Amino acid sequence: MRIVITGGAGFIGSHVVEKVLERGWEPIVVDDLSAGSVQNLPEGVFLLKADVRDLDQWVPAVGSADAVIHLAAQINVAVSEKEPMRDTAINVLGTVAALEAARHLGARAFRLASSAAVYGDNPRLPLREEEIPAPFSHYGLNKWIAEQYVDYYRRVHQVPATILRLANVYGPRQRTQGEGGVVAIFTEALVRGQPIQIDGDGQQTRDFVFVGDVAEAFLHRLGEAEGDVYNVATAREVTINQLWERLRQLKNDRSPAPRYGPPRAGDIRFSRLATEKAGAWGFWAKTPLDEGLSRTWEDFRHRN
Repeated sequence: MRIVITGGAGFIGSHVVEKVLERGWEPIVVDDLSAGSVQNLPEGVFLLKADVRDLDQWVPAVGSADAVIHLAAQINVAVSEKEPMRDTAINVLGTVAALEAARHLGARAFRLASSAAVYGDNPRLPLREEEIPAPFSHYGLNKWIAEQYVDYYRRVHQVPATILRLANVYGPRQRTQGEGGVVAIFTEALVRGQPIQIDGDGQQTRDFVFVGDVAEAFLHRLGEAEGDVYNVATAREVTINQLWERLRQLKNDRSPAPRYGPPRAGDIRFSRLATEKAGAWGFWAKTPLDEGLSRTWEDFRHRN
């Protein structure tokens, strides 16, 4: 299978590329390298350096594809609040472009990386796919709009498409930005012996899911069972304070207590996603948090 991965040189995308290669399939990466890096990619992977929205720049070079996995995005909630037009241009128009590409390439499957942010600050935990989205940030709103475009292309243009709503993804090669960036921020601070600041009181919760499991989800039953929405999560809540303590204990660290600052604009208070629907689809995240944090620590330690 020929698999186009937009944003394939980024954090999640590069892990998807590795899983594609493990299956003996052919990955084709489309990435403008504004956030990703060639160093994230295995040697020999076909990379088209292009903005996903510039279809003339890359679609003719691809020619045909069995599937398009759309990961190219603006992932920082705070940035979306400061620059809503930029966030919309990347996360909405980028999705429309990827869908157009899938249509012209004859793809039999399309996967969208959506986000738990579409649910907003909803207290009915764990959040199920049937909940009516009520985004709390421009980022969440634009991910929801992107989902509507996916549904439109599925109904009108018969593009077989599946939406994956990701919880807080963390793991090796993550940058200190984005929805799951707190793990990267804390880990980097521990590796470098630097103090940290927690936004808010630290009692806010997140559902942390390991990037290797997320990469598996994007390839799960690819081209076989398209057309629905699934949470990709662990269904477990961890407070930010608990996360900090688990990282410290994992490495027997004696760093001073963190400083606390004001909450970030657009941040939700509590988050935990239901996983029964994904389980019925045949997918479960398998990596325990402590194992994932240990693997993340080793990656940061070797990079710093």
